[in-house]
Amino acid sequence: GAHRAPRVRVAMASSAPPGTPRSPPALDELVREGREVMLEALGIVQEVGIESTVRRTLVGQRAVLATALELARELPRAPFPPPPGITLDQLLSDYVGQLPAELAPRTLRRLFERLGATYIKLGQFIASSPTLFPADYVLEFQKCLDASPTIDFATIERIVSEDLGRPLDAVYASFDRTPLASASVAQVHAATLLSGEDVVVKVQKPGTRDVLQADLGFLAVASRVLEFVAPSLGRLSLAGIVSDLRTTMLGELDFRQEAKNLGEFATFLRTAGLTDVSTCPRPYPAASGARVLTMERLYGVPLTDLDGIRAYSPNPEQTLINALNTWSLSVVASPFFHADVHAGNLLVLRDGRVGFIDFGIVGRIPPQTWSAVQGLGTGLVQSDWTLVAESMVAMGATSGAVNVQQLARDIEALALKAQTIDPQLSATVLEGQVRAQVTVDSEAVTRLTLEIAEVAERAGVKLPREFGLLIKQALYFDRYTKLLAPELDVMTDDRVRLRGTGGAIDV
Repeated sequence: GAHRAPRVRVAMASSAPPGTPRSPPALDELVREGREVMLEALGIVQEVGIESTVRRTLVGQRAVLATALELARELPRAPFPPPPGITLDQLLSDYVGQLPAELAPRTLRRLFERLGATYIKLGQFIASSPTLFPADYVLEFQKCLDASPTIDFATIERIVSEDLGRPLDAVYASFDRTPLASASVAQVHAATLLSGEDVVVKVQKPGTRDVLQADLGFLAVASRVLEFVAPSLGRLSLAGIVSDLRTTMLGELDFRQEAKNLGEFATFLRTAGLTDVSTCPRPYPAASGARVLTMERLYGVPLTDLDGIRAYSPNPEQTLINALNTWSLSVVASPFFHADVHAGNLLVLRDGRVGFIDFGIVGRIPPQTWSAVQGLGTGLVQSDWTLVAESMVAMGATSGAVNVQQLARDIEALALKAQTIDPQLSATVLEGQVRAQVTVDSEAVTRLTLEIAEVAERAGVKLPREFGLLIKQALYFDRYTKLLAPELDVMTDDRVRLRGTGGAIDV
């Protein structure tokens, strides 16, 4: 993709039971906290700059106005004045109660799309965090669109030349003027290096840093003020989450960090002996900088293109196993794991290897929870629901004693339900040919992930974001297995390596 979503460290919820009131703070403590909030706000304004703050405020006002007008057209008319015997309060209560539940999430999603880069990334964060946000919002933000106008080629050429310190033709033998993709933060062009390699070039759009700094500065101040005026929100660690987002999103505007991440994943593949079966794009540091990232272009077909897979791989089942083994091992042996393995991000390459692309959403497992993650994986593979429940409790923050056996029974019931999410075969015309394609219901996968998080929360377990990311990817692989390898038993087949923490896999 043309952008990356942030990797974040999610703060655990408080161990105090939800709704537990705080003791009233002393006056001097309130004054001290108020002063800290004010100083932090002033510091952020100085860092961002008055001009950027005012400019983004005007953009925000236009976005709010456009969204409000759109909402006004959708809202049903309310009877006014109230009928006899009905008070205004009753009228408003009845009116709000009749509004569709999806209206508020849909309106917020449209507002985020209008506000641009920062809020689109926040929307993607919500969509990928079923353990943190309400189900209606997680489902709605799956639709969050990151489509923005393309930047003209002259501007792209100027940015590339400035960032690399050389003219375009001193680096690339050819550079397509029409982008392959355009998103809010960057757009991507196909090119060929002077040395002959086909590459894709990700170019940061002008003004992106100013926009993100202003938006994230506002969110940082707003979250601190909210926690100050409503101390009960402190248990959600809202300010901590926003602070982490601000740090990581601004840090990742330096594309050299993304190049480093690709290098780290490639190192993991080499160390684990996986390079014969899996790969990721190779970055070209000499043709990259802070705002330009040049990467190897991988040619292949999505994991859901059955005819394409058969053309490139003599054994589609083994290809799927290679993808599953690579991803599973990366969870515990790589600095991060790919957390968006829908089929468009898994390519079967011309040489039969699996290509992992678009690390826009990734997860990191803290070392202290590795054993719980391994237990979770083993439990899922062996259908040991008690082990799954125990691992979930170990990963999350609890609010009192947890009935592990009841949680295990609830998870088992959901596992049976998961068997109903079947992939569908369809015919698609691609490059003039009819191709068999697999469609996995992403919304059904998300809903099931939300149900798992809901079951855990009812049991008194608040799960970290990484749990939701792990489970969702596992569900995707389960669907791919049912289609590409319906006879595969992942628990007994010795080609599947889900329980180890290192070593090469069988090929």
